[in-house]
Amino acid sequence: MDISSNMKEIDAPPSASLNDRIAQRVRDLRAARGLSLDALATHCGVSRSMISLIERGESSPTAVVLEKLATGLGVSLASLFDAPAPAADPVARAADQPQWRDPHSGYLRRNVSPGGGSSPIQVVEVLFPPGARVAYETTAREPVVHQQVWVLDGVIDITLGDDHHHLETGDCLAMVLDRPMSYHNPSRKPTRYAVVIATLPSRN
Repeated sequence: MDISSNMKEIDAPPSASLNDRIAQRVRDLRAARGLSLDALATHCGVSRSMISLIERGESSPTAVVLEKLATGLGVSLASLFDAPAPAADPVARAADQPQWRDPHSGYLRRNVSPGGGSSPIQVVEVLFPPGARVAYETTAREPVVHQQVWVLDGVIDITLGDDHHHLETGDCLAMVLDRPMSYHNPSRKPTRYAVVIATLPSRN
């Protein structure tokens, strides 16, 4: 199955509409948790001024910054791209699936699943450029977020805490997002992989 053509549509920074969607999601999630800008900044390690810019849709944050916000808000990174309301249609058409490019590494991600939080499972497709590297300062979050990375084409090196994994086409890695992690494409061609994310309540 070749889906790479769908991942080549965006060569520009995130559109204003997608920045606005991220802005509203961060505002709504922060309000739902009763957090001030200062409290969220302290909690996630992102400056108050940066969060304010993101919430006004005036910044194109990197994946690392968005992951810090997601961790601080107790959600997955993918959920920051969701529409504000659950999708009425259980089918997410390819043309409507939001795509976003990390301004730092250049990796391109597409939220495949219907948005709005209607399911605890999310599917994301990623096109990772040759030589690119992204490191996340992930920590344990509540609720617990499980993730599996399935390599569709190419290779990817993933470090999770002290564990190192080299994945090739067809390989799949299961993990819990509770430790610092990094992705690196050591090859000279793009790598495509799917990420399946499940958010589960704590057993406590």
